[in-house]
Amino acid sequence: MEKFNCDCCGLCCRHVGKNPLAKNLDAGDGVCKFLNRENNLCTIYDNRPDFCNVEKGYSKYFAEFYSEEEYLRLNYAACKKLKEEFLNG
Repeated sequence: MEKFNCDCCGLCCRHVGKNPLAKNLDAGDGVCKFLNRENNLCTIYDNRPDFCNVEKGYSKYFAEFYSEEEYLRLNYAACKKLKEEFLNG
């Protein structure tokens, strides 16, 4: 699978409350409890849940529903939407 090109903006981690798979990561304010809020990096990156890893998440949760190309496109679209909401917010 092609690697997802993440720019580490942290917006997906700041909105885990919107993701049903990530509800247990919510610190209570919609932000992942493992996000370092100062530098937007994951404090458990090497041991993060599979759904936080685009490539692993695809094979574990979404391969039967989407092609790799469509799955990556959907992830980039979700990323773009979060950025637009944040900038226009």
